[in-house]
Amino acid sequence: MNPYTLPDAELERLLGEDLPAGDATTHALAIGDCHGRLEFHARFEMVVCGSEEARRLGELRGLATVGAVVASGTALAAGDRILTLEGKAAALHAVWKTAQTLMEYLSGIATATAGIVAAARAGNPDCSVVCTRKNFPGTKAAAIKAILAGGASPHRLSLSETLLVFAEHRAFLSETPAQTLARLRRRWPERPVVVEVADENEALAWADADILQLEKWPALTVDRLQRQIPGTRLAAAGGISAANAADYARAGAAILVTSAPYFAVPRDVAVTLSALPAA
Repeated sequence: MNPYTLPDAELERLLGEDLPAGDATTHALAIGDCHGRLEFHARFEMVVCGSEEARRLGELRGLATVGAVVASGTALAAGDRILTLEGKAAALHAVWKTAQTLMEYLSGIATATAGIVAAARAGNPDCSVVCTRKNFPGTKAAAIKAILAGGASPHRLSLSETLLVFAEHRAFLSETPAQTLARLRRRWPERPVVVEVADENEALAWADADILQLEKWPALTVDRLQRQIPGTRLAAAGGISAANAADYARAGAAILVTSAPYFAVPRDVAVTLSALPAA
């Protein structure tokens, strides 16, 4: 389970996008002070994510939570309740779509992530799945929450935290792989050095790296390399999905690097908004 919740400032920004100058319909109908209930359910199977944000969106508009809130990372069956909010109709309508849509998108990411993780573990129980930083710009915190809820980890949260040497970096170097690795380890002694390689010759030249990242390699080639350098961790990247994760895990990739969950179809969250007797 993932206890992290997006900060209030971000949630207020989301509400403000949908309500920049008040709710015209609710105001025109003069129903804002009526009492009601807003219920969210999983329409189909899903790994839910964003339920804590949905609850907090309601709290920010004075709504009360009724009963338990299903935690992000929970696998739900069709029809399972996620969250119930009660309060004034104006607040219910202000929160409704933002909370629903946020949960749908994040649950889509979490569900897709969980599928890849399950496939990878079927191939090798010790295989790890990590998701890249190729989330849609501006959504990083929410996207990271969703992949954590699905059982994966971040590949790189930012350029500031990891050492990942691409061919585009090596184009500016005029030294041996051994010299580059030694220099990086002196400069950043607590960081593993990851090197992305394009073929087996490059992989063998950089075999002393802590992790070799293999971009779009066939699983059979990953298997052959793993047998040649069993002491080096291999990360398979590019095109990883639930359909092939088990093959790469069985081939000896210790880490599967994927962006696929960020492009997952949202999971449908059903909403019921009903009137209640006045308190």
